[in-house]
Amino acid sequence: MSIQSYRDLDAWKIAMKLAVAVYEITKVLPREELYGLSAQLRRAVVSIPSNISEGHQQGTRSYAHFVTLALGSLAEMETQLELATRLGYLTPTETDPISLLGVHTRRILHGLRRSLVTRRDYIKPHPNQNLIPDP
Repeated sequence: MSIQSYRDLDAWKIAMKLAVAVYEITKVLPREELYGLSAQLRRAVVSIPSNISEGHQQGTRSYAHFVTLALGSLAEMETQLELATRLGYLTPTETDPISLLGVHTRRILHGLRRSLVTRRDYIKPHPNQNLIPDP
C-alpha cells in the first residue's frame, strides 16, 4: 500500500491510539488537576500525531525534525504519566497498557526517523555550493 497521506502512516495511527488512551485515562484524574497534569498530559500526547502529520507535509529534513519533536513529546507524556502514578492519581494497572503503547510508538518513530535521515535527499547541498566539478 502506498502512502497517500499522513493518515496512512503506522506511526500516526498508533500515536492517535495513544492520544485516545491518554484522553480516557485523564478523565479519572482529580478535578484540581484539570488545568495542571491533565492538561499537560493531553497537550503532550496530542503533539505526537500532530508533529507526525505536520512533518509529513514538509521536506525530508524537516520531516525528520518533526519526528524528533514527536519523540520529545512522547518522553514528556511518559514522564507525566509516571508523575501521576507517583502522586497516587493513577495505578500501574491503569498506566501499563499506555506505557506499552508508548514503547511501540517510540520504536516506530525511531524507525521512521532513521529511514528519513538515511535517505539520499536528506543531505542537500548548500545553495551556494558549486555543483559543477572543476575541469
